[in-house]
Amino acid sequence: MELNKDCMYCMEDERRDNLMIEIAKLDVSTVFLFKEQTYTGRCNVVYKNHVKELFELDQHELAAFMNDVKKVAAAVDKSFHPSKINYGAYGDTLHHLHMHIVPKYENKENWGSTFEMNPGKTYLTDNEYSEMIETIKNAL
Repeated sequence: MELNKDCMYCMEDERRDNLMIEIAKLDVSTVFLFKEQTYTGRCNVVYKNHVKELFELDQHELAAFMNDVKKVAAAVDKSFHPSKINYGAYGDTLHHLHMHIVPKYENKENWGSTFEMNPGKTYLTDNEYSEMIETIKNAL
């Protein structure tokens, strides 16, 4: 695996750990729960290797990554019953392939609009994070 020393995902450092908690390793990625939970159940699916763009993956790698994204979205849907799930693959400043899984709820934060990356409004207790993680793991 190619490591990029400037990448919080490759280095598995405190920058990453300050934002999210590891839930599980999947086929070609790792799924994390965002600590900021304005969008209840929000996760991030991070590709195993330092790849910048989807088109850099061959067809098998792409299918495997999208299957991981699908598994996480289905687990979030089963666990939290959102009205819709939004997906985001940005990385303007962090060039490591990852997909945001953002559950949206009708009549709640940013319904009908783009989700806010880090609203900084909703943080949970350690016990609440553990319960959410266990719920998602059981649904994976």
